[in-house]
Amino acid sequence: MDTNDPFATAVPTPTAARPLLGLTILVVEDSRYACEAIRLLCLRSGARIRRADCLRSARRHLQVYRPSVLIVDLGLPDGNGLDLIAELHETQPRVDAILGMSADLHLEEDAIAAGADGFMPKPITAIGVFQECILSLLPVERRPRGVRVLNEDTVHPDHIAFQDDMAHIAEVLEDPPNETALDYAAQFLNGLARSTQDTRLGEAAQALADKRAKGAASASETAVLAALVQTRLSQKIAI
Repeated sequence: MDTNDPFATAVPTPTAARPLLGLTILVVEDSRYACEAIRLLCLRSGARIRRADCLRSARRHLQVYRPSVLIVDLGLPDGNGLDLIAELHETQPRVDAILGMSADLHLEEDAIAAGADGFMPKPITAIGVFQECILSLLPVERRPRGVRVLNEDTVHPDHIAFQDDMAHIAEVLEDPPNETALDYAAQFLNGLARSTQDTRLGEAAQALADKRAKGAASASETAVLAALVQTRLSQKIAI
């Protein structure tokens, strides 16, 4: 139960159709596109969602209330999501379920080592997979009773959320960006590219990440990536 949530009333009982009914999920995610996908998943599953776009915002939320489930992206603009997971793993009373989330599957072990109960790979769009990932970590009394058919539907975030992400990262790549900003832009766009199946953007983001990992000059890769961001930013939806 959200014992510190001033807006919480009686907790409704989950059902087969809405198995996450009664849960409040705090999503710590800087990508509007990824967060919109989770919002739609929560809406179809019965859960309430709250969003924090950085570690600082998440900590402010957690001073006010305790969510049922915490989903933390591991690459955030003001630090590593692993730090927040480690903090909350030790906090009492503990959140019922803490999940790390990333497009980099190699980070699953790091998330578990930090104290996460599970790991959610990006992109996550399948309703049934999302529900099972959370339900498997909850106490028995928080799960729906009886037989439940796995929901095979998927969600599709609005393209406007993608445009918001492009505008955000375009600002990061201005002026020129410092080393921290380059690393952040590479991981952010790599994850977004996987979510949107944008192969060209993903290849460019990975090329920048590879150069950064080697400590090599990356002006050319940065310029290519910035140009791709501007191209996608200019592709407005016809209204």
